[in-house]
Amino acid sequence: MQRLAMDLRMLSRELSLYLEHQVRVGFFRSGVGLSLILGFSVAYACYYLSSIAKKPQLVTGGESFSRFLQNHCPVVTETYYPTVWCWESRGQTLLRPFITSKPSVRYRNELIKTADGGQISLDWFDNCNSRCYMDGTTRPTILLLPGLTGTSKESYILHMIHLSEDLGYRCVVFNNRGVAGENLLTPRTYCCANTEDLETVIHHVHSLYPSAPFLAAGVSMGGMLLLNYLGKIGPKTPLKAAATFSVGWNTFACSESLEKPLNWLLFNYYLTTCLQSSVNKHRHMFVKQIDMDHVMKAKSIREFDKRFTSVMFGYQTIDDYYTDASPNRRLKSVGIPVLCLNSVDDVFSPSHAIPIETAKQNPNVALVLTSYGGHIGFLEGIWPRQSTYMDRVFKQFVQAVVEHGQELSST
Repeated sequence: MQRLAMDLRMLSRELSLYLEHQVRVGFFRSGVGLSLILGFSVAYACYYLSSIAKKPQLVTGGESFSRFLQNHCPVVTETYYPTVWCWESRGQTLLRPFITSKPSVRYRNELIKTADGGQISLDWFDNCNSRCYMDGTTRPTILLLPGLTGTSKESYILHMIHLSEDLGYRCVVFNNRGVAGENLLTPRTYCCANTEDLETVIHHVHSLYPSAPFLAAGVSMGGMLLLNYLGKIGPKTPLKAAATFSVGWNTFACSESLEKPLNWLLFNYYLTTCLQSSVNKHRHMFVKQIDMDHVMKAKSIREFDKRFTSVMFGYQTIDDYYTDASPNRRLKSVGIPVLCLNSVDDVFSPSHAIPIETAKQNPNVALVLTSYGGHIGFLEGIWPRQSTYMDRVFKQFVQAVVEHGQELSST
């Protein structure tokens, strides 16, 4: 509240100076224009504070997890103040990639082999200069999973690495097959229902640092993949805890929302072209099993999945694939602490599809639901270049698990 009040005072002061010194028309000289502007500002501030700025809804399946978050991750119980001039879902979603900074990160790339003869590209940030964890064998390791067409270069991934660097942790980014510039060695890409590649990566990373605390964080489709993995494997995972952000809980509901005319125009068609571009680079690998000309004519993600993804992974129908891809049906089987941040105004993940009742039945699950924030948006502050609400949730949660995780395992 104090920060918001300072922001509003700053805006009011800058507006007054502008009107006084820059605008030289009779309308404002008379004071009528200034009064109207100030009156509108006060009304808007009242509306913002009463209807926009709200505490998130915290849904947990166990009292111990709820208490743990309140004690060590207080951001999930504090009022979230979306950027005052951009709080609408689509605006938050569209602006974040352009308005947030891209911290400089120097990666070490590693290509690992898979059982089917393919390869996976991992980008490591080793944080060898960590002062808190100088012993690399016990330095906490965070596995990061980007979204649908994302890589280690996404701004939200770079921010997570920057925050992890401050904490002294090591990070490794799991790039899905064929999207990070590496060659495809087999005719296979990726989907959020098939967790084999993720299992390979988790086993590989854990084998390198078996004594280090090991956590994971997935964004959008990366979060869906992570939850599907956790739901399949239960507690038998080397991961100590996980976090997801802007997950699509029900793939049918996600597709239906994204196919509404405005959402199709703003998001769906663009993402479809990105998917087409990513597979067209490796077109020669798929021509024997998939009609690539038909794939390149897809106008929506659903059409792309029907013509390419579901065929590649052996599903009889697109409905079979979407059923298997939806993490809501596996949430009850998650066996480690998982924090899931979603905005209820996210057009990629409609609020009616968020599995609130299922989450209440699993003591390992906590949903943090904000009223605003869009899809991977969560912008806050007047000019939100350096940090978002999502970044703060990530930082506080991973730090809480690393430093106080025994409180969860002892209950």
